[in-house]
Amino acid sequence: MCCSSPKEGQETTASTEKKPLLTSLLNVSFYEPEWSPTQKAKLDSNLTVAIKNFESDPSEGNYIWYGRRDRGHRFISIRKFDGAIADFEKAVDLMKGKLIENEPDGQPNKLNIPLSNTQFNVWYHLGLAYYLKGDFMKAENAYKQCILVSNNNDLLIATADWLYMTLRRENKIKEAEELLNSISESLVIIENDSYYQRLMLYKGKQKVDELLNPDPQSEDYDLALATQGYGVANWYLYSGDTARANEIFTKIVGGKHFSSFGFIAAEAELVRMK
Repeated sequence: MCCSSPKEGQETTASTEKKPLLTSLLNVSFYEPEWSPTQKAKLDSNLTVAIKNFESDPSEGNYIWYGRRDRGHRFISIRKFDGAIADFEKAVDLMKGKLIENEPDGQPNKLNIPLSNTQFNVWYHLGLAYYLKGDFMKAENAYKQCILVSNNNDLLIATADWLYMTLRRENKIKEAEELLNSISESLVIIENDSYYQRLMLYKGKQKVDELLNPDPQSEDYDLALATQGYGVANWYLYSGDTARANEIFTKIVGGKHFSSFGFIAAEAELVRMK
């Protein structure tokens, strides 16, 4: 959702002539995607617009958009969690006492309605960085702050999903169940449907197979596999079926969407399991 740069799910296999973009937590090299002519033209067009906007109005917002855009988020994508935490903790200090500030989307949703805000993005990604490091107490604190600035259903669902998983890792089962009970089964969601389905799975309202087997012909298959699959693997993990969880985590990291949070989290789980 608010957490991806343009079409990061379309990574391809690497050429030996290329320099790796990053090395995964499992010591696997990943490379810059090879864009199609249409994708390349769109990205170049977006960059041209960002440059013109910045040159005509060098405001903070246009400067960030020209930079494209969040260094802390990028640190998470390249598995440098400590760098992400340092940036987001600094951002927490800088935004103290400020009103909630809407933030434009890098990839507009189907209704072209921006949903994110700066405070949400800072707390959400800070919580994620701590979660990926296995520091669940600090992740919980960040997500509880994030809930306070989740001012629409989509943000609430995204935060509640990661907070639930964090609480389960801390064995705070009662608190996790109370959080689930607060999530309505009839919420209108614009873009965070995968997170909503994961919560419904935990509530017993969604079937495992429906989440674990997204349409292979879908353009977003690898993203759906990583996002929904990670929730399913966790469901098995919470149920004590470590072998099945391991199998699904392994399937996720065999996909192409190495920049998705579900993919990175699956890597972290496999490292912990070792």
